[in-house]
Amino acid sequence: MRRLTFLLALAAGGWLACTSVTAQETGNDAVPWPQFRGPDASGVSPEGKLPVHFGPEKNVLWKTPVPPGHSSPCIWGGRIFLTSYDKVAQKLETLCLERNSGRILWRHTAPTEKMENFHDYGSPAVATPATDGLRIYVYFGSYGLLCYDLDGKEQWKKPLPLAETFQGNGTSPIVAGDLLLLNREFLPDPSLMAVNSLTGETAWKQARELASLAGPNNGYSTPVVWRHDGVEEVIIHSPTRVSAHNLKDGMERWSIRTSSSACTTPVIGDGLLFVVGYWVGTEPGESDPMPTFDDLLKKADKNQDGQISEAEFPDDLDLFRRPEVPGTGLKLKFLFGGLDVNSDAQVSRVEMDANGDGQVSRVEWDKFLQDVPKILGKVENGLLAIKPGGKGNVTGTHVLWREKKALLEVPSPLHYRERIYLVRDGGIVTCLEAKTGRLLYRERLGPRGPYFASPVAGDGKVYAASRDGVVVVFAAGDELKILARNDLDELIAATPAPMGGKLYVRTEKHLYAFGE
Repeated sequence: MRRLTFLLALAAGGWLACTSVTAQETGNDAVPWPQFRGPDASGVSPEGKLPVHFGPEKNVLWKTPVPPGHSSPCIWGGRIFLTSYDKVAQKLETLCLERNSGRILWRHTAPTEKMENFHDYGSPAVATPATDGLRIYVYFGSYGLLCYDLDGKEQWKKPLPLAETFQGNGTSPIVAGDLLLLNREFLPDPSLMAVNSLTGETAWKQARELASLAGPNNGYSTPVVWRHDGVEEVIIHSPTRVSAHNLKDGMERWSIRTSSSACTTPVIGDGLLFVVGYWVGTEPGESDPMPTFDDLLKKADKNQDGQISEAEFPDDLDLFRRPEVPGTGLKLKFLFGGLDVNSDAQVSRVEMDANGDGQVSRVEWDKFLQDVPKILGKVENGLLAIKPGGKGNVTGTHVLWREKKALLEVPSPLHYRERIYLVRDGGIVTCLEAKTGRLLYRERLGPRGPYFASPVAGDGKVYAASRDGVVVVFAAGDELKILARNDLDELIAATPAPMGGKLYVRTEKHLYAFGE
């Protein structure tokens, strides 16, 4: 029986800063950017005039060659931290750069023995480092957790079982007080765990269930901590649900049922929690009509026996595809051996070769065509606005509003100035009123193609980076106003970091610091 993983694990999701921090605490001139998307995983810079126009030769403060990787800049005081992957040497590294000059201060290789599987568009250096200003914490699915002081001296290491994923990791550690949280929602040991940030010893661990639409399906989202009404909740976005857990012991407090992908990481704003779940193949243009059996015979029945064997089955038929990301669809042939569809603890079997004789007959194909809608029919796509509080299953009581159109697969949503911004493949941006879900606009930014980096904001501007290397800058507001389209002429998968009036952008080969 074949199992199916649908998610493209790339630079998706967000990493939470454990507390709001001030410039005085860093000993430097700017509020730090201590994890992916900065303070409170917001993606918002609270200070400084940020650049509008920039490029390889324009408004460049410095430019440093760095090895490839999809992790985003983690910044504290005068230091920037990244991870990287050397494909030729099969080496994973942690790098520290000087923030004022871009000079590499130190670098350490992770003691990996075997590299995890990952998608061609992905990287085993996806997770963004996290810091509390005393130590830097790094996670690799190919090794586990590593901790250094800011000068690069190893403090502790915690090897973990090799991640068994089809397309790689997407999760990252987050700091919450004296705990380091890590969501490893994949085999061989799916779990949410907390370790002591000083020692690396396990503080608590809660098993995770891998049931999903086509399971076991992996979760790629990074947890966030939602502080409200005197409680601290660890929020996990999984393929089948959003759940809240007690920070002290990991016990579940409440959950909301979903049945879509779990690449994105939630964001918090206006007293609400915003989560996007989207399953590719459910939007127009992401799937083609299935051929009739007669058409299939004409195309593939080479021995003219009136049936289709697995060897004869066409390689060019897709169950779904990503139009803006060539080569990342799901080949229908993959389902020849059958598919388990899991939803609400119910398991349905969808099969082409129902009798297991290695051939697909007319009866079997017609039955398969009837069963295909069971896959997409169980999907509950949506951007959910979730109210705080509640216990148990709060699906029917705590979803304030839901948006179902033009959703995104990899980038996380952005909450900025009482609005929610979504940027999806094809360069489509959606702007919604955060408290009500009212649509303000949905338009194209210009550059098409895939978008893997999450949008960030500051100084009244929103920054959206396409994989093809164009960073679009547009004004925050109720109408789309493009301020600039900046082509960096290199691929971009990592999310930019706006901090202290500067914009740090990691491309395929460089880390840039831009400023005006």
